[in-house]
Amino acid sequence: MTIEQIIEKINYLLVEEFEVDADKISPEANLKETLELDSLDYIDMVVVLEHHFGFKVKPEDFISIESIQDFYDYTAQRINSKELV
Repeated sequence: MTIEQIIEKINYLLVEEFEVDADKISPEANLKETLELDSLDYIDMVVVLEHHFGFKVKPEDFISIESIQDFYDYTAQRINSKELV
């Protein structure tokens, strides 16, 4: 999966699953503020990632994810590292 495909899929999921306005999604945007996430939303996000991308998310991994670009990079790294399920 290319980075472009990952970005496209993540953006689609953010709009569809979390009802984020597509205009608010940009690489430099703060993930938590843009998505208006609370702790339950983070759990939902983990479930969505695991379901759609096929890898297990470690809760501690989310500590370093601040921007949407960080989120793209994390997902791409996990997909490409073969640390799948």
